[in-house]
Amino acid sequence: MERISAFVLGRKGLVILLTAVAFLVGMGATPLAIQRLSEEYAHPGMPAFDANQEIVKVYGNGGYQRPFVPVVRLPEGQSVTAQKESLGKAFAAVAAVLPKARVVSYADTADPKLVGSDGRTTLGLVFPGTYSDGSPPGGGLGETPDESPVIVKAMTPHLPPGSTVHVTGLDALAPSVDAGGVDVPTKIGIGVLAAVVVLLLVFRSALAFVPLLISVLAIFCSFIVILLLTLVMTVHDVALTTMPLLGLGIAVDYSLLIVARWREEQALGHRGDEAVHRAMAGAGRAVLFSGLAVAIGLVTMVVLPVPFLRSLGIAGMIIAAVSVAVTLTVLPVVLARTGQRLDRRRAGGARFAREARAGRAWSAWARGVVRLRWPAALLTGGLLVALAVTGTRVDLGLPESGSLRTSGSAYEGLTELKEAGIPSGSIVAFDVFVTGDPAPAVEAIRGVEGVSTVLAPDHAAWRRSGTAVVTVLPVAEGGSAAGEATISAVRAAVPANARVGGNAAQSMDFRSQTYGAFPWMLAMIALVTFVMLARAFRSLLLPLKAIALNLLSLGAVIGTMVLLWQYGWGTKELLDIHPTGSIGEFVPLTIFAFLYGLSMDYEVFILARMREEYDRSGSTAHAVIEGVGRTGRLVTSAALILFISFAALAMTPELDVKVFASGLALGIALDATLIRAILVPAVVAMMGRWNWWLPGWAARLLRVEPSPARPEDEHVRPAVPEPVH
Repeated sequence: MERISAFVLGRKGLVILLTAVAFLVGMGATPLAIQRLSEEYAHPGMPAFDANQEIVKVYGNGGYQRPFVPVVRLPEGQSVTAQKESLGKAFAAVAAVLPKARVVSYADTADPKLVGSDGRTTLGLVFPGTYSDGSPPGGGLGETPDESPVIVKAMTPHLPPGSTVHVTGLDALAPSVDAGGVDVPTKIGIGVLAAVVVLLLVFRSALAFVPLLISVLAIFCSFIVILLLTLVMTVHDVALTTMPLLGLGIAVDYSLLIVARWREEQALGHRGDEAVHRAMAGAGRAVLFSGLAVAIGLVTMVVLPVPFLRSLGIAGMIIAAVSVAVTLTVLPVVLARTGQRLDRRRAGGARFAREARAGRAWSAWARGVVRLRWPAALLTGGLLVALAVTGTRVDLGLPESGSLRTSGSAYEGLTELKEAGIPSGSIVAFDVFVTGDPAPAVEAIRGVEGVSTVLAPDHAAWRRSGTAVVTVLPVAEGGSAAGEATISAVRAAVPANARVGGNAAQSMDFRSQTYGAFPWMLAMIALVTFVMLARAFRSLLLPLKAIALNLLSLGAVIGTMVLLWQYGWGTKELLDIHPTGSIGEFVPLTIFAFLYGLSMDYEVFILARMREEYDRSGSTAHAVIEGVGRTGRLVTSAALILFISFAALAMTPELDVKVFASGLALGIALDATLIRAILVPAVVAMMGRWNWWLPGWAARLLRVEPSPARPEDEHVRPAVPEPVH
């Protein structure tokens, strides 16, 4: 770090010039990069995704698209068979008002499975294709335009008086969301405002705006890299949301650490370049290793064969790397040139006196944790373990109808189906794409246990260009274990010229590909992290503890998500939305990738200072108290900024984004409170001198100095010398 600070401080003018150029180029590159971002959620190589793409390409509807299901109940004394003609006209009217739609009913097929046991209840399927607002087939649950009013209005005039029409289906039953999408500028504005308030409370001077300056510079420079990447690969527009919010948090974190250390050195009497050199020597390594930790966590998504997740990981790695680079090069020059003028709060030599001491409140807290380390570790660890065990019950499949709306027209339609003895799996019908004659495939699918019926009308909406689309109505819903078993059985039964598509099949493929190798990937990430932290802390046990607590924290976050979104504990009260009974299949993976790095970020900050204090004092108790006292306020402030940013993003109307962002916000909150404030100091205090043990053979492998487990000096002496006046 001394070499880096000496290099940049010896070329202040050049650094300022290059920074100004990079900022201007970044401002120009940002709108160009945004225009080149992709909005396509592609899953290449997944069988169901490929089948769905073929279905949409040939027919313009179906595939991943979930059907709307009109449920018609005729008046007493009427029967579906007697009213076949009027039902045909009603469903034909739907096809007329939705010309891109594929519509099927009892009138087309005379299939008795589409008629209830009462003889007067029937259902049809409407795959609307391009929606009335022009959006393509697909979309997240509840985010597709609701065609229910259009369908009901078209059908009602053609049905006998006294008939009812209720349109159900997963999208009709899902919690409604505003189609306006994520208001990125507003969310970023909330994050910036939160950062300003928190930083002003921390620094109480104009120095509070320096971390914001560094974060803005890092974000614009990151868009230069994104623009260059779009020239050689597809980058998804998730980067547009990810980079500003993550950059705001990470760059502020890193700047906060170095600026706080610079103030501490100022309080000890060091001035000018010397104060910057000492701050970089003390905090610069922690920033570098923190950036590496974030990058290692995001590798999880970069290696996945899913473009939008890869883009999410790449965007995170870019903003982390650029934040480290800007913090270690530009920030030292800013502090050396303008730091003292910006931090002019009180006259006289005592203006930095508070910075020479560890925070009183955090030091007192740490003393209490050290004194009560065993009960603190057992209680906090027990709670986190309980949450992590709950996390093992996570449901990554599609939501089931029983977990969605319990009132309204869609719910009434579902209730009518069930009362008439029609299985609820009918609302999640899925398509099979057949090349050539569909008859063998239809016959094979009919014989599969768990299939209610198969629909394959012989007209242009179902057969084109030498292909056919066959729609399967299962007994069980695709989000249940029985429903997924039915899909697997259909896949095994169909001939080679048939490919199974549909929403649930694509979800199953995604989980198989992304989570199948996840344990091995996790082991590799843990190994790389261990080596990196062993070098950083010169210890064998501290890295193991850090990784174990990090994984425990992540497990607890997933458990909290299960309680919030799967079981619905407080979802309505906190987020004003009905829970869905499951968690999106991409959510745990993305939460892991982001929180693994961010959580390790904070742990590196705290443990690096503990290691420094232990080397100075030889006392673990002193190291814990001083380490928490020095970093507690910084870690809490940084976590608060990130928490508010992600909490603001969780207020977005899009359900998938809401679930993802709420998970990140909860993860930051759990990590900053239970893990970093209680469990980390408690466990370090419990491990005593073995925290710092690095035998000679390991030190030679890691190319660092060994650290013997020497006897403890339990005397806690003053943290730092008195400030120089």
